[in-house]
Amino acid sequence: MGAFLDKPKTEKHSAHGEGNGLRYGLSSMQGWRVEMEDAHTAVVGLPHGLTDWSFFAVYDGHAGSRVANYCSGHLLEHILSGGADFGSGPGSVEGVKDGIRSGFLNIDEYMRSFSDLRQGLDRSGSTAVCVLLSPTHLYFINCGDSRAVLSRDSKVGFSTQDHKPCNPREKERIQNAGGSVMIQRVNGSLAVSRALGDYDYKCVDGKGPTEQLVSPEPEVCVLERAAEGDEFVVLACDGIWDVMSNEELCEFVRSRLLVCDDLEKVCNSVVDTCLHKGSRDNMSVVLVCLPGAPKISEEAVKKEEELDKYLEARVEELLGNGGEAGVPDLVSVLRSIATENIPNLPPGGGLASKRSVIEAVYNKLNPHREEEGSAGELDDPW
Repeated sequence: MGAFLDKPKTEKHSAHGEGNGLRYGLSSMQGWRVEMEDAHTAVVGLPHGLTDWSFFAVYDGHAGSRVANYCSGHLLEHILSGGADFGSGPGSVEGVKDGIRSGFLNIDEYMRSFSDLRQGLDRSGSTAVCVLLSPTHLYFINCGDSRAVLSRDSKVGFSTQDHKPCNPREKERIQNAGGSVMIQRVNGSLAVSRALGDYDYKCVDGKGPTEQLVSPEPEVCVLERAAEGDEFVVLACDGIWDVMSNEELCEFVRSRLLVCDDLEKVCNSVVDTCLHKGSRDNMSVVLVCLPGAPKISEEAVKKEEELDKYLEARVEELLGNGGEAGVPDLVSVLRSIATENIPNLPPGGGLASKRSVIEAVYNKLNPHREEEGSAGELDDPW
């Protein structure tokens, strides 16, 4: 299957933490891809006297994981060690932005000296999407097509813009560097126009690092924090965004926070739901909950319990109605339920977010089933 497995690897790496008035959770899954090329960073309380600052990032590697893994351990260090002013004065915002930009350019130049990258033995690259939180500001940092969204006042308050070769500004730079955009890719090959690594696309003589076919320069957007309105930030790779829009993901996360305060579980639910929605890529998500994040709602918990009981009863009913045809397989059960108008399904996630509930009761009632219709089912049962 080329770059894909016969069955997805559904084991997840997850973690959580808290500090500086925020809580975070993260989850990643290899999924259908042959290799896991995503990486992440989560640091609450930064060095160099910035104990009330925090930093989170997701890196989506391609053509290998070398660059993504190195960035996950060292990008923050390059940002903080560039000599920029990270103070809290009125003029410090521009200093921080300069430090972020310098950090990206510095780490990109530094990695170029690695022997395997220099000799072309490793041709990997990586996107990077980050959020740097100071006590007063949110710094959204993007290089590539991973994405960050802020949920503010129960809606999408901000999202980063993907760096794609077809974007007019990106296309102009690519063409000025002697390249072309074909089939929405740089020189018909690379699907992102900004990335760290990818040195095969950064060797045009007479052009600076930000003028190459692929640029390591991040786009930095700064928002003042809103103590009551800011709810949460989500960072995710395109394996998530391929199957959920900004609004859908924010609605889904918000609905999960009303019924679960375990942020690892919330992130695991996002990853599982995206797998069931048909994502074929590695999947990584980092959720940062701010003081205004939704809290557990007894009403929402009750509706969730009622929904789960309804789905369990429907599966039992469908298995009992098999008649002469015998017990229906799991995919048939899923498709049958998908045709029904079921109230109170999680917004943004829909029935795909409840597949685990349906599978669990199906497996319990049909323990001698043949191994079919698992999470690795290639056809979309929805």
